[in-house]
Amino acid sequence: MNKYYFVIASKNFLMNEEPIEEILRERTSHYKNTRKDIDFWFITNPNFIKSLQINHINKQVAENYAAIVSLDEKFIQWLKLRIGFVIIGQFQSDYLLHNIKYM
Repeated sequence: MNKYYFVIASKNFLMNEEPIEEILRERTSHYKNTRKDIDFWFITNPNFIKSLQINHINKQVAENYAAIVSLDEKFIQWLKLRIGFVIIGQFQSDYLLHNIKYM
């Protein structure tokens, strides 16, 4: 079972108010240069949040939200410090990678 870490916020905040595209592009480039497999995903309106039944997150997140999910806890913690105004969390799953719709 894999442990996943995530940052979640409104879709507008992550896509328009913060340089997420640039951050993820730089991280992707770094991974390619170091021959590391990509271990993060940007997902809009991820269904897994509702299925986690994390009430404090479900109450804080609007219907139109996005998440960055990663296997790397330090990356998610760094994102929280870098962009702020996000909610972080974690969960375990064997199936997430098969159910993600990439944007």
